[in-house]
Amino acid sequence: MTKIFYRTCYRYTTLSFSPKTCSAGGCRVGTIHNLLKKCPYKLDIGAVYNTKPSIGRHDSIILARELVFDIDLTDYDEVRTCCKEAKVCDKCWKFMVIACEIIHTALRDDFGFQNILWVFSGRRGIHCWVSDHEARTLDSPGRSAIADYMCLITGGENQNKKVNLGNDNLHSSIRRAINIIEKYFKELLEDQEFLSTTERLSTFLKIIPDETLRHQIEKVLDKMPTSSLQRWESFVDIYNNYCKENVTAIRKMKHLIEEIMIQYCYPRLDINVTKGFNHLLKSPFSIHPKTGKVSIVFKPEFARDIKLDEVPTIYTLLDDASPENAQHQTNMRTAVKNFQEVVFSLEKTEALRRKKYGGNSMEF
Repeated sequence: MTKIFYRTCYRYTTLSFSPKTCSAGGCRVGTIHNLLKKCPYKLDIGAVYNTKPSIGRHDSIILARELVFDIDLTDYDEVRTCCKEAKVCDKCWKFMVIACEIIHTALRDDFGFQNILWVFSGRRGIHCWVSDHEARTLDSPGRSAIADYMCLITGGENQNKKVNLGNDNLHSSIRRAINIIEKYFKELLEDQEFLSTTERLSTFLKIIPDETLRHQIEKVLDKMPTSSLQRWESFVDIYNNYCKENVTAIRKMKHLIEEIMIQYCYPRLDINVTKGFNHLLKSPFSIHPKTGKVSIVFKPEFARDIKLDEVPTIYTLLDDASPENAQHQTNMRTAVKNFQEVVFSLEKTEALRRKKYGGNSMEF
């Protein structure tokens, strides 16, 4: 375990090294020179403690930790059809685009956070770092409350219906999330073909709680072409007509369409990462050891523009003869600029806060 010293506090960090350059081990990182000398390819960052990690953390006090979110595409394997496990393509990247927009909007509009950093993990997901002072100093119950607020999908593999919005009017944050999903839903239907096969259709039908309605939908959709978009539109029509004819049905499943859309598209968070303090997250600009891709920083409003094959890799950046070198160098500069903008904004915010409160805060 390697410790990084920040004047009056210690950052819990591990460095991963190539076996060809040096062995993994603890070294005091006080200068850029030491980092370059050890040549780590990946830095995993944890909380800030009041004592050196080498002394032992059982007696240490956590002073700060960014509020972090970890979204991994493997958690979408039950709904995505284009890829499985570690494989990722531009089609399933749209799940990350939706997650990024929903989470960023909620953090900004519902909680007032401003210093939010988005990082591509280098392989199959994205990380979000919220660095506002109020976020860094949140206690465990506060982090748990935010994680629970963001989480709408519950239940394990054996639970068919994983979203229950009740029969009341929807909370504004849920309605906003649904509006975001609606922008991409038809496109995802065509890309992922959620309803195109017998198996997928069977999984979809199990979400419908009303047996009579379920049989009606199954009877109609079985006879239709396999287009998921056409099948979805027919389902919506059947559902609306059924609710008009059955007053009790609308009370029992008032938000069924919204619940299904959320179950297929809403962000699937690893809430334990958000709630806890001990989880290590890969530092921005680390190199993923299996893909060679750089963990680039991106702006949430441009998440959709990310092309996975254009993400810089350590190989293309170091090979001037590579046909992708110029493009990857450009993308790398953009990522560095994105990172700098967030850092400069945070520095300005921290300076104003220290001035307001007399400089009694912890320095970074």
